[in-house]
Amino acid sequence: MSQGTSGTRRPTIREVARLAGVSHQTVSRFLHDDPRVATQSAARIRTAIDQLDYRPNLVARAMRGRKTGRLAFILPTGTAVSSLEVLAGASTVAHEAGYILDVVTLGGPVDERTGRVLELAESGLFEGIASLMPLPESTRRHSERTPIVISAEYDARMRSIGELAEAAPIAELVEHLAELGHRRFVHLAGNYEHTSARLRREVYLATIERLGLHSHGIIDCDWHAGPAEQAMLALPAGAATAVIAGNDVVAAGALRGAAARGWRVPQDLSITGWDNHTLGGILSPTLTTVQMDHERLGGRAITRLLAALRAEPEPQDDAPIGTVLWRESTGPAPG
Repeated sequence: MSQGTSGTRRPTIREVARLAGVSHQTVSRFLHDDPRVATQSAARIRTAIDQLDYRPNLVARAMRGRKTGRLAFILPTGTAVSSLEVLAGASTVAHEAGYILDVVTLGGPVDERTGRVLELAESGLFEGIASLMPLPESTRRHSERTPIVISAEYDARMRSIGELAEAAPIAELVEHLAELGHRRFVHLAGNYEHTSARLRREVYLATIERLGLHSHGIIDCDWHAGPAEQAMLALPAGAATAVIAGNDVVAAGALRGAAARGWRVPQDLSITGWDNHTLGGILSPTLTTVQMDHERLGGRAITRLLAALRAEPEPQDDAPIGTVLWRESTGPAPG
């Protein structure tokens, strides 16, 4: 229960100031990210806000400074588990900065999406807008009152593009397996309508060529387990000792096909996936995979927007969001 309040009455800025041992003007400056607030004072204010569960009055804030305390987060129409994780990361960063995050989903042709974003920007409802779907660069220039930050990670059909489609971990998978003695590989690819599938294929081929390895080929599996299982059933014995699957579902199909052939994983055949799907951790053997930090990606988008709102330089965070999780499905080459 909040300290210093009774019933359902909301705590006031003066109560925050009293608990923190500062003036209410200092609290106000803190809430507006004034750099003049001393570090120790800011820490006490933050603690007081948490203890009292204080939330700024958004209506009063808007009336005083044309501030609404709201940010818009643009996503394409559609559903994807990754988008929920992106949203969680974005919401956390927005909340920590004192903002409410409103999710807006948009579909249709690019001109319609652009028009809708400009309407939102000119409505006065939001202090800033972050879009995770592509918009023309002119969108930002045409918005006179609201900063717009574009971090295009999905296309209009909720397919990964941008950093979400980054395929560098494929090279890490192949390189490490080569260090374990593997020389013969096969790639079970996804749907090439997806940027991510095309990039994974390209990085696979480039790494195989760079390291002087042999590829039995690329087999199109369209993100499904069935074609992957059939690919394993048709794979000539000894053609490959390592399978690089387009995602974890495809890898699960490869595991099933390998079992039907009597091949042990990883003793006879190493298999890798992508996505860190829940099933990968419960398969036997557990599946080596690539985890994408979607929450971090969402947080980055809001961090960029906050910098724009504060007229600060855009923060630089070039650390990759993809991490290889080495598990039981990979091991030394047989023999």
